Order: sequence, then structure tokens, then C-alpha cells
Amino acid sequence: MRSFRVSGSLLGKRWARLLLCGAVVLLAAGAYGAGTWMDAAAGRLWNGEPYPAADPDQVAVRLKGQAQRVYEEVALPGRPDVGSDGVGTGTCYYRGLRSIGHIDQGLPGVSSFVLEWRVTDTSRDIARAGQERVRRRLEQQGWKFAMENVGSDMGFRYEDPETGDHVDVDWHQPTGTLAVRIFTPCGKVPQGFDEYAWPASAWSPQ
Repeated sequence: MRSFRVSGSLLGKRWARLLLCGAVVLLAAGAYGAGTWMDAAAGRLWNGEPYPAADPDQVAVRLKGQAQRVYEEVALPGRPDVGSDGVGTGTCYYRGLRSIGHIDQGLPGVSSFVLEWRVTDTSRDIARAGQERVRRRLEQQGWKFAMENVGSDMGFRYEDPETGDHVDVDWHQPTGTLAVRIFTPCGKVPQGFDEYAWPASAWSPQ
């Protein structure tokens, strides 16, 4: 029976080849990973931070609930007629370097949402008392004060740190108009969403 011996030099050459192949594979994988990361980074730089997804119907429920709550808190005597167009949408804009070529152009498929209502012939005292009730409740629920003098020297804004929603409550002296505005940050809406054929947008106080 024959026996074969493998010389140390041959083993060394084989190990060298294996190590070389392993290094090539690692370098190729690293280059691919780096390329993928660089592509993602370049895309993020060009397009900016992506907008989060938004479900219009869920947003409408949230805004209408907040509008009703504020209506109850201001406690207008006699339940006067309220002017409102229901829940509408707002324009959102391109982000990142891409925005340079789309200045003041809306980004398709992305919208903010807003619900406004107003009542005229409201006295200053009634408006002020109602505003203070809204302030207290928002602060108790964890909303953060965002801005004073919104619209007039009696206006204010609060922000929900969880959703990014804002509530503005203002009073205009010339017409005695109490104005409430509730709006959301921008979000990516489902394909085919049509704000003009959207039953969930309708609102009036209960």
C-alpha cells in the first residue's frame, strides 16, 4: 500500500490560495455593501427624509374628534351656527436637494390635513373663558404650548408631541370671530385618494 506525503510548501501554497480567495470574497462583499449604503445615502440626500404614511379616514376621525371637543369647551351660548368646510388637505413640498428644482411646487401623493371652524359675534369675555378651558385641557393631556399671538394677540397654538397635530384658537375683535384650526403634519396618502370624493371629510358640531 502506497502512502502519500504532502510537502509543507504545497500545504502553504494551498492555504495562501484559500486566504487569497477569502480576502477577495470579503472585499467584494464589502464593496457591494458600501455601494448599497452609498446609494441609499445619495437617495436620502436627493429626496430628503421620506414622509410617513397617513390614512385619511383615520386622520379625519382624529381631527373631527378634536374639533368637537374644542366646540364643547368654548361653550358658546345658544349654540350659534358654525361655519366649516369639514376636513380639507394642505400642500406639502419636496424635500432634500430635489426641492431646489421644485420651489413652491406641491409634492404629489403627500398632504397635510386641516379642519377649521368659526363663529362670529362672540364677545371677548366668552371667547377668553372658552380659550382658557381649551388651554387647561390640552396641557392636562400632555400637549405642548407652541406659539402665542396666532392670528391676533389672543390667539395661541398647542402641539401634540405624539401625532404632531396642532390646535389654534383665536379671536378677532373687529367681527367677534372665534376661529379654531386643527391641522396635521404632512403624510403620504394612499394612491387614488380623492379629497373631492371623500365622505369622511364632512363635519358639523353635535
